[in-house]
Amino acid sequence: MFGKDQQQQQQRDLLESERNFRLLVEGVADYALYMLDPDGVVTSWNIGGERIKGYAPDEIIGQHFSRFYTESDRANGKPQRALQIAREQHRYEEEGWRVRKDGTFFWASVVIDPIYEDGKFVGFAKITRDITERREAQIKLEQMHRQLAESQKLDALGQLTGGVAHDFNNLLMIISGSLHILRKSIGDDPRSQRALAAIDAASKRGASLTSQLLTFARRQSVNPQAVDVARHIDAVRNVLDIGVGSAVTLQLDIAPDVWPVMVDVAEFETALVNLVINARDAMAGGVITISARNKTSGGETDTEYVAISVQDTGAGIAPDTLGKIFDPFFTTKPIGKGTGLGLSQVHGFAHQAGGTVKVASELGQGTKITILLPRREGLPVTKEVRIADTGGSGTVLLVEDNPDVAIVSAGLLEQLGYTVRQAASAEAALRELEFDGIDLVFSDIVMPGKMDGLGLARHLRAVRPGLPILLTSGYSDAALNVRGDFPILRKPYEIHELSQAIAKLQR
Repeated sequence: MFGKDQQQQQQRDLLESERNFRLLVEGVADYALYMLDPDGVVTSWNIGGERIKGYAPDEIIGQHFSRFYTESDRANGKPQRALQIAREQHRYEEEGWRVRKDGTFFWASVVIDPIYEDGKFVGFAKITRDITERREAQIKLEQMHRQLAESQKLDALGQLTGGVAHDFNNLLMIISGSLHILRKSIGDDPRSQRALAAIDAASKRGASLTSQLLTFARRQSVNPQAVDVARHIDAVRNVLDIGVGSAVTLQLDIAPDVWPVMVDVAEFETALVNLVINARDAMAGGVITISARNKTSGGETDTEYVAISVQDTGAGIAPDTLGKIFDPFFTTKPIGKGTGLGLSQVHGFAHQAGGTVKVASELGQGTKITILLPRREGLPVTKEVRIADTGGSGTVLLVEDNPDVAIVSAGLLEQLGYTVRQAASAEAALRELEFDGIDLVFSDIVMPGKMDGLGLARHLRAVRPGLPILLTSGYSDAALNVRGDFPILRKPYEIHELSQAIAKLQR
């Protein structure tokens, strides 16, 4: 009697356990848990399946599970292969696209296990989970990692190229400055004049390349000012028309009332020319469109930008090349057709101006490169003033720690008619200024000692506010902090540029 009661209790416990398990399976909402017969027909369905895939039990039980797959997967026989692998290997597991009842797609994690009863194969247990959000988060994380790696790579390249350009600019300053002195003594000998012209051309070419390197490295000394975007695009229109040639049509699409931006004018115009020439080289012929629009980020801060785009109708950029286009010296052009620094300069210019660069390109559909520059409000737009090269008078205190550069700079100042006194550091300059007779201070920014050229300038502005100060630099992180407080003359400079920079201070 006791044995029979025990057996009945065990049966009741088993039925209760099966009931609880069925309720558990049917009540799980985050997973689609269901059974398939040996041919793949759905034989059970839970609330998770209805929530994830959209089918009610009476709509899906009795239907083949292949309807959850995409059309291409069904055509390729993927559902049948999944059941075959599960049967042969005792498990099938994958991630992939699945289709809901309403036709929308979701990214699914799928597990299929074969089920046996008393050693006989009776069908499959299938578990499906919607992991679309996790996949999107993973993709975003991978994108962030790629962007971080790209940023670190560009920063490392920037430090390398900036360091090279720093030393090279001082060498170019000595070369270009010495040319002016040599011209005075050589006379009219044709061969000597040709040699000087060749040196001068090579020096200018080196200065241009170095300037592009520094801009990429974001270590270019800049003279930012509020500029009218439309006016400056129009100012270089003739240069661009000549540069693109007759096979390419250049179009302007500038919105009215484009906001002013705070940029270095020369760097802005150089970036625009580089983009247009790069677009021209991507086409055998076609249309290049330069556009400018006001944009708002739409985020919490509603940052306002001016978007300046150059779009071509060329062949587009291959995906494996797209991530390299801003690298210094990377180019797909034939040897001798480009330096690989044009887009590097654009990248550096945009970021140094507080903006960024975006690229959209598809093979066969052309390329659109957009510079986003922050809007600058409440600033009068600077108008260019041309100043004639004139001789000067008075005494200039030249502060330069490089002896060779100091000799060249002093020679240029003397050619302009100035008396020159020299100091090799900021501290020596302060001692020199204790004596009367200094009319202008011309100082390099990078200086040895506790005070650099910018520190010297700020100190002098505090103690002698009326004293004109001109700074110079070929490369300097300190120059980034000037932000228009003092005029900066870039190395290597020529005698007419030095003359004009001093003339502006003395107006």
